[in-house]
Amino acid sequence: MAMHVDTTPAAAASGDAAHGYDAPDLRVFVIALFFIFGGITSLNDIIIPKLKELFTLDHATSMLVQSAFFLAYALFSLPAAAIVRRAGYMRTASIGLVTMMVGCLLFIPAAQSARFEMFLAALFVLGAGITIVQVVANPLISLLGKPETASSRLTFAQAFNSLGTTIFPRVGSSLILGGLASVSAASLSGAALVSYRQEASQAIVHTYIGLAIALAIIAAVVWTRRNRLKEEQDQTGSIFHAFTLLKRPRFAMGAACIFLYVGAEVSIGSVIVLYLMQASVFGIADQAAGNYVAYYWGGALVGRFIGSYVLTRVAPGKVLAAVATGAIALILISANTTGTLAGWALLAIGLMNAIMFPTIFSLASEGLGKRAAEGSGVIATAIVGGAILPPLTGLIADVTGSMQFSLLIPAICYAIILAYGLYARRPVREVERAA
Repeated sequence: MAMHVDTTPAAAASGDAAHGYDAPDLRVFVIALFFIFGGITSLNDIIIPKLKELFTLDHATSMLVQSAFFLAYALFSLPAAAIVRRAGYMRTASIGLVTMMVGCLLFIPAAQSARFEMFLAALFVLGAGITIVQVVANPLISLLGKPETASSRLTFAQAFNSLGTTIFPRVGSSLILGGLASVSAASLSGAALVSYRQEASQAIVHTYIGLAIALAIIAAVVWTRRNRLKEEQDQTGSIFHAFTLLKRPRFAMGAACIFLYVGAEVSIGSVIVLYLMQASVFGIADQAAGNYVAYYWGGALVGRFIGSYVLTRVAPGKVLAAVATGAIALILISANTTGTLAGWALLAIGLMNAIMFPTIFSLASEGLGKRAAEGSGVIATAIVGGAILPPLTGLIADVTGSMQFSLLIPAICYAIILAYGLYARRPVREVERAA
């Protein structure tokens, strides 16, 4: 007999097996989604130095890789939430996985055209698919358990997201950056340049074709389970009705902090390779620097497993404020030192990032009930911070000639997140009772 998950407020209040929360197989499915979209997202950090060399780009232009990818969150998050309301979580997940597969396959014509804009288009479609999957995954893992442990559960699921972001860059660095030729694109022109770009980009194509095949298989498996959940969604209002949730200060501030957090995390992840290549830091080659990206995301992996336990013992808002303080301290250390200390201080920010997204998401979404999918759509829209802040960070690096000074952008983001953690340190019900 199929297991049903009742997402009504009554079920959320009780949180016992009788209401369908005893569904470990479904949790495994959602955790797998976190692993997949986390790993693919982290490959952007590897593609940036590759495309920067192929198309002789400056820092700001190379960051358009992140802009194209994360712009999809601004455009597709609310439509994804609308699809969830109509089709349900599992069908929507299948749609997202198929869209991701199409995005991966678009790297084939992108390489043949040898045009940077075509790579951006492929990344945009891939980002659209990941947006849809993430809109499904975040509220679903929160619903599959007791409301009071939602932050811990989401953090645990995000740990597998970090597992993907730890493994994929390591493999991607070998497959993609390892394929860089000794010839420089800057020394070529005309047909020779086009031919070089087509040949050198094949490493990217082969990587994403493999991912497309895996996504097709996973999408087929998910589709066979499309009737697995019994759901109740709020069907009132238009697609833009979700924005009425922004009238809630705690939710609105949380959405803003998601914008800032993703922007900060992606900005740092995007500059790691080029940052470590500097003679004043590690002074190493691109592929060797690319291998270090795994340590940044690996810190998030370790921190999320630790955080899933800590969050059951300490108020999530307080934990959020503490790790934001740690991130600011590490930025200051990295920007004001050189050599090994500067490099590892930057990489260690991944450990501080660990619980930020799931904790901000849970704090902002607390008490949404049947509007959980809508809330997830609005919050996912805020992930567009990953499209806006990295180019700004790159621009500052270009203008000042200092990648260290450009870290001011993520430092400001973490300072605001620190303030939100202090603001949201008490549960919603306590705040409402005191009001």
